[in-house]
Amino acid sequence: METRELRYFVAVAEELHFGRAAQRLGIAQPPLSRAIGGLERRLGTLLLERGSRGVALTAAGAVLLREARAALDAVEAAERRTRRAALAGTGRPAVVLAAKAGASGELLAKLLDAYAAEPGAAAVDVVLCGPGEQARLLSDGRADVALLHRPFDDTAGFDTEVLLSEGQVAILPAGHPLSTRPHVRLAEVTGLPDLPLPRWPRPDGSFPDGPGPQVRDHTQLTQLIALGRACAVVPESGRTGLREGLTAVPVPDAPRVTTVIAWPPHSRSTAVAGLVRAATVL
Repeated sequence: METRELRYFVAVAEELHFGRAAQRLGIAQPPLSRAIGGLERRLGTLLLERGSRGVALTAAGAVLLREARAALDAVEAAERRTRRAALAGTGRPAVVLAAKAGASGELLAKLLDAYAAEPGAAAVDVVLCGPGEQARLLSDGRADVALLHRPFDDTAGFDTEVLLSEGQVAILPAGHPLSTRPHVRLAEVTGLPDLPLPRWPRPDGSFPDGPGPQVRDHTQLTQLIALGRACAVVPESGRTGLREGLTAVPVPDAPRVTTVIAWPPHSRSTAVAGLVRAATVL
């Protein structure tokens, strides 16, 4: 199967309408219909049920839709990584590292310093993103390597090396009754009616229901906590560089957070290998 055929099929399967799919692809409808028909004949199965009320996926079509999306994502990721590799000799960033904003700042700085000291180290572009975005950037090729945090980030499908395991702390406004305690229980923090936990966006951009404020980045979160509008439970390393007006209190019964460096298992990048090597000797 050609990538063109997969793109055509995904468009029809998502739109469930040949006319809308053709418009989305910027082509006429007849060649699109012929391409899908040819794909079905070659596979020996019906992928779409055509009817007067529209188009529906068959069971085989649903399987192909899932596999086609994954294949197209892999092709796009390969294209991005290949273009970056070609920039290695131009002085532009040859490797992209994704990390969660506000997390493992000291670890990240040590990693970059250790890698920069290696002979032939490539330029590194650091992308700071919101919770859960690192794995998505790594999967679609916008990043070559990432710092992920278990149990919050899914590391399935990546090669990983453990860098750090740490407890968690509650970030509270200075002056809050719990801020002077030597430690607090997780239930005490999550149950604060006056300081609800923030709501981070899902991959599709929507927010879960709840009383907490919607946040998109670490700076916004710390501002809301300082204003007394929210609290947060974060890895212990998050206490480093806290802004004025915030206090970190240990939460001993919160699950420990394991930071790993992750990369695609098929990666043959010498820059990625160097970053991983530098990370494992910190």
